[in-house]
Amino acid sequence: MKAGTSCLTAVAILMGWTTWGAGAEIEPLLVIEPSTKNPRNSEGDIIELNDGRLCLIYTRFTGGSSDHAAADLVRRTSDDGGRTWSDESIVVRRLGGLNVMSVSLLRLAGGPIALFYLRKTSKEDCRPLMCLSTDEAQTWSQPTVCIRDKVGYYVLNNDRAVQLSTGRLILPVAWHQGPGQARDTAGVVMCYLSDDTGKTWRRSRDSFKGYGPNGQRITVQEPGIIELKDGRLMMFMRTNAGSQYICYSQDGGETWSRAGPSNLASPLSPASVERIPGTGDLLCVWNDHSGIHSYPAGCRTPLCMAVSRDEGKTWSRSRVIEGNPDGWYCYTAITFVGNRALLAYCAGDKEVGRLNRLKVLAVSGNWLNSLHE
Repeated sequence: MKAGTSCLTAVAILMGWTTWGAGAEIEPLLVIEPSTKNPRNSEGDIIELNDGRLCLIYTRFTGGSSDHAAADLVRRTSDDGGRTWSDESIVVRRLGGLNVMSVSLLRLAGGPIALFYLRKTSKEDCRPLMCLSTDEAQTWSQPTVCIRDKVGYYVLNNDRAVQLSTGRLILPVAWHQGPGQARDTAGVVMCYLSDDTGKTWRRSRDSFKGYGPNGQRITVQEPGIIELKDGRLMMFMRTNAGSQYICYSQDGGETWSRAGPSNLASPLSPASVERIPGTGDLLCVWNDHSGIHSYPAGCRTPLCMAVSRDEGKTWSRSRVIEGNPDGWYCYTAITFVGNRALLAYCAGDKEVGRLNRLKVLAVSGNWLNSLHE
């Protein structure tokens, strides 16, 4: 093993995985197990740097494994396509409050890299912050708060920040509580928009709750957005109604159509959708509960992939990435590097804790193309 190689790669080899091999369709690149010192490692994002290195930033918990336990943001890099990784180094340290978590890395038009993350000051104050790097993630600017108009508990998932073709930045969030207010676990969905590269932000004109076909309120949480080829935005969000709900915006995220069920059947678990650079198709990674694969009811397994050639109207038959019935697979960040899709996601189970293990996989372009078959 060459100098600087992470011991986590050795763990992968001992478990019998092919960490790097010509022709491999799915390659596990990194597994970060929980430990006594770090009981949870989760919710990260990956970006390719200009020199070809990969940069992974994720949440490392030190004070427990709950969403409100103490945690910092740490970084690992790879200069060989993910075969080996550096040791971790702290990028954002928790300075009071509960924690910092849920990373989005976004290369902005013009070249700088934006780092978004949640700062949980309390159970009534959780808001996204933004830093900029002009030296390829070596150093970061002082963070700025993206939501200033109303203090509250806003959830922005990892790998959710988007820059539109117009240059607008958009953060899809779900609000759950404000100071002195009762907890609203079902969520209120809205967006925060910036037209000056993050210097100022404003709330979208629309904010909305979720309702089922019979008018009953349902849970809508952890929204994500993809820009469609015709300029519209499609929002997808996890629900307790048996599928991802979707809605559309024709004005850059200011207003939204009524959210309704999609054909992406799923438990109460987030999906991730990105556009494949080589084909222009949409790729979805989620827990497919349509019935074509076996699954335990209510669990975040299996983890599957499908593609859409018609901008999300229909999806190919999904294929399973992870199928352990005891597994818990969610919070997937998707990064395209060359002809591969890199997936960073929580891959826990009952033994180590459902959100406590972080895993990185590489999926080959051939495997992505086979989703059309």
